[in-house]
Amino acid sequence: MSRDRQSLFWIAGIVVFVLLLNVLSSVLLPFVAGMAVAYFLDPVADWMEEKGLSRGLATSVILLGFFVFAVGGIVLLIPVLQGQIVELANLVPKILGAAHDYIRPQLEQLRDQIPPEALDRMREAFGDFAGKGIKWISQIIANIWSGGIAVFNLMSLVLITPIVAFYLLRDWDLITAKIDSWLPRPAAPVIRQQFTEIDTTIAGFVRGQASVCLVLSILYGIGLTATGLKSGLLVGLGAGFISFIPYLGAATGLSIGVGIALFQYSDIAPIAIVAGIFVFGQTLESYILTPRLVGDRVGLHPVWIIFALLAGGAVFGFTGVLLAVPTAAVIGVLVRFSISRYLASPLYTGVVSEAPEQSEEAE
Repeated sequence: MSRDRQSLFWIAGIVVFVLLLNVLSSVLLPFVAGMAVAYFLDPVADWMEEKGLSRGLATSVILLGFFVFAVGGIVLLIPVLQGQIVELANLVPKILGAAHDYIRPQLEQLRDQIPPEALDRMREAFGDFAGKGIKWISQIIANIWSGGIAVFNLMSLVLITPIVAFYLLRDWDLITAKIDSWLPRPAAPVIRQQFTEIDTTIAGFVRGQASVCLVLSILYGIGLTATGLKSGLLVGLGAGFISFIPYLGAATGLSIGVGIALFQYSDIAPIAIVAGIFVFGQTLESYILTPRLVGDRVGLHPVWIIFALLAGGAVFGFTGVLLAVPTAAVIGVLVRFSISRYLASPLYTGVVSEAPEQSEEAE
């Protein structure tokens, strides 16, 4: 098979895969979640297997402990968070009302200084911008809902994910060996090298970032609860959970936490403490947690991660959010590989190989 036909074959395969992913995105969530759990816990299973346990027994012990810990944590937190959710829901209208009363005189003063024509243009532009923003956010929420938060899909997530995770984790080595046997033999070493880099990138980011989010959730939750902030545990856990999106967790938590603190406290000291918790958490993440737990080897720029998460959520819903980082890692590795090949090719160096001429002279 010629090189052009090989390229066409792989391009067609990728296109078919993406189309199938788009068509089946509404039912893929439990399978993607199960695959993520199996991938996350595979090193633990390998370690237990090295200690003498069978793969099946190691898988059973690991998944049982994992899901018992996860479900137990949810059961313990729901009663506490339920009250804080209600409290926060009651606080939001009061905070917005207080902000409106504070900002309204400023806006009226500003309106008196702006010509009516410019004010009308600003109002029209803001209305168009707000309308487009609300429409875009609504589409993302609708896609997320249809992609996995509906009741049926939520039930399938709870029931099917543990089963998928068990079989994938038990047979992980067999699956990878089988896929390796399907690789085209001439290109197998290069493909294995790229898959190794992809695995290093995904593992470094997913496992490391999950650890970072866990540490920040505990730090923010305990810190805000200790200060007496209303709904502090809910705000802290939420800010830590979304910290896998660079800077968004600290920025969101800081905005909501300080907003609640401004409404709750009259002194500046507790407000400064709430702000200081998030500043400390972001500093800890940037200079200690991320360098140690994630590292620079993943090669995923924060802007690229944010774009991947937004694009995945907009196209495939919640399933796309789960697939965003692995897909970004794959694309990043392949792009770096393509660039390295380009830099070593005559297209970049301008030097054409003289091997064919030497072979002709030998003839």
